[in-house]
Amino acid sequence: MKSEAEDLMPRLLPLECVGSTGELDLSVTPRNPQEYLRQVQLEASLCPEVVVAQIDPKKLKKKQTVNALVAGCPAAPLGFSPSLNWQQLQSITKNRRHWSCQNLDDNVQMPKLTDEEGWKRFCLGEQVYLGSSSCHTDTDAEPALDYNKLGFPPFLSIVSRLNQSTVLMVLDILISWFEEREFASQLGRWLYALLACLEKPLLPEAHSSIRQLARRCAHVRSTLESEEDERLPALNLLICLVARYFEQNDLADQPEGS
Repeated sequence: MKSEAEDLMPRLLPLECVGSTGELDLSVTPRNPQEYLRQVQLEASLCPEVVVAQIDPKKLKKKQTVNALVAGCPAAPLGFSPSLNWQQLQSITKNRRHWSCQNLDDNVQMPKLTDEEGWKRFCLGEQVYLGSSSCHTDTDAEPALDYNKLGFPPFLSIVSRLNQSTVLMVLDILISWFEEREFASQLGRWLYALLACLEKPLLPEAHSSIRQLARRCAHVRSTLESEEDERLPALNLLICLVARYFEQNDLADQPEGS
């Protein structure tokens, strides 16, 4: 009796049935093409029509990343938003041109590519990274700045050495750190420098990172109590660069009263 599949699908290799396929020994090497085809036919008849795979649910529990559109930046409090003219004047390109021919200073020991904690210490310094607000009490006695405590500024000789994947990696590290901590001037300098190093068109993963940065800056700005807060210009600049320069227009500050 033919199966439904056999009725719907014509045989490409017609085989004259000689005897019962049940008499064939599948362990014996076929002696001719007819025996080979009959063995294939027998093996197919022994296969169940429905097969259910046995899957271990534990192997499916992997961390998944979902990229979803999130609401734009919180609107700036009245008087905190920069003018449209100011936003349009901010440009990174003119600064980036000077960064390609710099030599790395001898005292700079850059972290290994995968050393996340090392990059935090290198960029932010121990005081910011460890959350210490203490200042030097013996600055006059020190022959030079202690970059281990203060962090290395984003010198041209440093940032010019970073390729695009490294720039994005360090940017992600600092943004993640910023998500749970307060804004600091040393952090702002590095965020600006890394944004200046990002080349357009952006890598796909860069869009999510810079949007996350702009939203975080806008959130911190919304908590400021005074227009004279020294963090306000830096926060406005970072939001502006993400929204205007990198064309994330839905995150842009709108002129007040518009």
